[in-house]
Amino acid sequence: MNDLASGIRIAALGGGTGLSSMLRGLKLCSENITAIVTTADDGGSSGRLREDLGIIPPGDIRNCILALANTEPTMERLLNYRFPEGTLAGQSFGNLFLAALTGISGSFDEAIERMSEVLAVTGRVLPVSRGPTLLEAVFENGSRVTGESNIFDCKKRQKCRIKEVRLIPEKARARDDVLEAIANAELILLGPGSLYTSVIPNLLAEGISEALSASSALRIYVCNIMTQEGETEGYSCFDHAREIIRHAKRPVFDVCLANNAPIPEDVIALYAAEGAGAARLDRKRFAKAGIELRERPLMTLRGGQVRHHPLKLASALTELFLEKCPREGAYRQMDESLLDWIRDAISEEERSGIV
Repeated sequence: MNDLASGIRIAALGGGTGLSSMLRGLKLCSENITAIVTTADDGGSSGRLREDLGIIPPGDIRNCILALANTEPTMERLLNYRFPEGTLAGQSFGNLFLAALTGISGSFDEAIERMSEVLAVTGRVLPVSRGPTLLEAVFENGSRVTGESNIFDCKKRQKCRIKEVRLIPEKARARDDVLEAIANAELILLGPGSLYTSVIPNLLAEGISEALSASSALRIYVCNIMTQEGETEGYSCFDHAREIIRHAKRPVFDVCLANNAPIPEDVIALYAAEGAGAARLDRKRFAKAGIELRERPLMTLRGGQVRHHPLKLASALTELFLEKCPREGAYRQMDESLLDWIRDAISEEERSGIV
């Protein structure tokens, strides 16, 4: 039995750096991973290609493909390279590569498949809908703005919380293969990632919330470790979880997984200077709402920024799966062996001072 080929069937919904970081750990546990990515990005390099070529914004797709890739570091550096000047200033080579593959293959779907083959990707990456969508944010004072890339500046001007986000078109339907992946999954993961611009947009595609609600899989929301300036200033972990449920209009996760590792004071100070901070573990609110909260040390620092540690997150998710809905026989033994291997890898990193 090929361990990874027989691994847990996982569907992970999100976008941005949070989802790709989680995927880097999960690919060590299973080949049966489907990453489901928002199509509402309209800023930066992705936004320019979306506007010029009418394609699904490629940035988050590229990040997830690279996270699941088994390739040389040089290739990853190449695909993440951004041109520093000239007419291509700010453009990512990986985004251009996906756009070029779309041109020669005739469809964005085939471009994703070809790029995945070139990079020996573990699992697959799917946009949540067939075409690009726009995101509209409505604020508590009644103001609204269209375009994911405009939400940050508008929120800073309004100085109030986001009341809700909506997709345009509102009836943008989820892809059939996305809904099939959710229906077949044994483990469904929401987040981590920007709450209103990466995680929730997936839930707004028609059919997604219903599919998540109907699933018999273990459903886990991986909460952000830090709040995000321009989206979730002052939010606690419970605030994040509540917004997921409120936008989905139904229960779509069984457990909220949150970080409980302490964050260095100097790092907290850097985030505070930008209007962000640690998402508080408000345990009493979770208990009162009847939402199960699980805490694990999940944090790592990269360039002074707080991120989820891919291996620690994979370990915590596998551990929860084995506790809540373990597979039987040889499959369970395989999952337990993989969990032991991940824990050993974490211990080795700690001994070597990498973590």
